[in-house]
Amino acid sequence: MRGIRGWIGVVVLCAGMLPIVAGAKVSGEERAVLTSPPAVPPPIARKHATKLIVELEVRERVGQISDGVEYTFWTFGGTVPGSFIRVRTGDEIEFHLRNHPDNKVPHNIDLHAVTGPGGGATSSFTPPGHETVFSFKALNPGLYVYHCATAPVGMHIANGMYGLILVEPEGGFPAVDREYYVMQGDFYTRGGNGDPGLQPFSMEKALREDADYVVFNGSVGSLTEGGALQARVGERVRLYVGNGGPNLVSSFHVIGEIFDTVYVEAGDAENHNVQTTLVPAGGAAIVEFVVDVPGTFILVDHSIFRAFNKGALGMMKVSGPEDKVVYSGKQDQRIYLPEGGAVQKMPGRGANAPKAESAAERVAMGKVVYETNCVACHQADGAGIPGAFPPVAKSDFLEGDIDRTIDVVLNGLEGPLTVNGVSYNNVMPSLGLSDEQVANVLSYVMNSWGNPGGDVTPEQVAKRRKK
Repeated sequence: MRGIRGWIGVVVLCAGMLPIVAGAKVSGEERAVLTSPPAVPPPIARKHATKLIVELEVRERVGQISDGVEYTFWTFGGTVPGSFIRVRTGDEIEFHLRNHPDNKVPHNIDLHAVTGPGGGATSSFTPPGHETVFSFKALNPGLYVYHCATAPVGMHIANGMYGLILVEPEGGFPAVDREYYVMQGDFYTRGGNGDPGLQPFSMEKALREDADYVVFNGSVGSLTEGGALQARVGERVRLYVGNGGPNLVSSFHVIGEIFDTVYVEAGDAENHNVQTTLVPAGGAAIVEFVVDVPGTFILVDHSIFRAFNKGALGMMKVSGPEDKVVYSGKQDQRIYLPEGGAVQKMPGRGANAPKAESAAERVAMGKVVYETNCVACHQADGAGIPGAFPPVAKSDFLEGDIDRTIDVVLNGLEGPLTVNGVSYNNVMPSLGLSDEQVANVLSYVMNSWGNPGGDVTPEQVAKRRKK
């Protein structure tokens, strides 16, 4: 499910998700390259400022916010967030805002990169079926939010009307291998999270700041599976991270990565070796990191219920060679024993155990011993616990050498063990059972769950104990 991102077909993405879009010059002017999330336009190669024409259309469209849940999004460029705009410091931007004739309400645009009344909002009020033009000069480098500022402003933003505009410094940014566009937003629906069908906007919930969905790039799952960001080991990745709000502050974090550099609030200040960075509503940040090992790295808002319960979760899939020094993967798994890792000897508990008069009685009494002492680890059906405790059902360990099996119950066992072709490495304590109890429990196990059968006597156990 790609939700609203699937509406745009004019931007074709190649490897690395860079867009193939015409940026033709027009009589000394340039038309800005706009891209749909998570793509970012290519860095600006020119060394001079120019007149740059930006053309952006507003569309009101129904799309999926989650599986089976639809929402009427108001969008810049047909996507949530809106098209990414990339300009250079000193550029004179001629901005064309078009409100599609099929839309129902007027819209405008407030670009935080604009120095002027309303950030352009006072000059861009545009009814359906109209186009408005205004101009501004990009004076300050940085990454800036833009959004609709038509009343009620909160409702327009809550319906998805926000995006990012990057004003590159005169010398540009240092080169990186990958750039991506990620923007968080909170949504408020009349129904609860996951309620199916077309869900209208809830002003009541928005006023309470009680979000039903908190998502990256417009919908739950937009950056997972087929939409996951891509990278290779050794590449430097730059994320342009925004927060449209309208209400919630983002605690942006990539699980398993540390940000080498964070441009704090997307300004000039740099911070290094950062785990989680705050992105305010209506604000942005630029984060960079080198991916050192392969795997799937999870992007989250670390206000963690938003990630795992409301949708603020994405993925970056990194391919390439492993580096076992940087990250080993799982090397071992065993049961944690607070009393220590060596074989423990339990106090004797069987001095007064009843004596069985027959093999059948030994099996019956052995069941009681098993359920009292063994069932937690080896389970009631003898299946054991995968990766921790071996099975005693249909167990090849019980075949042939009964003395070895008696020794284990008497003395415990520590270290590697292979049962039915599977390796285990754990500790079994010495249970402190009497000869009678050991004989009974082994007789029960040998005659249960498809094991080979047999009768173990107290005399056999006593003989092994002496040794």
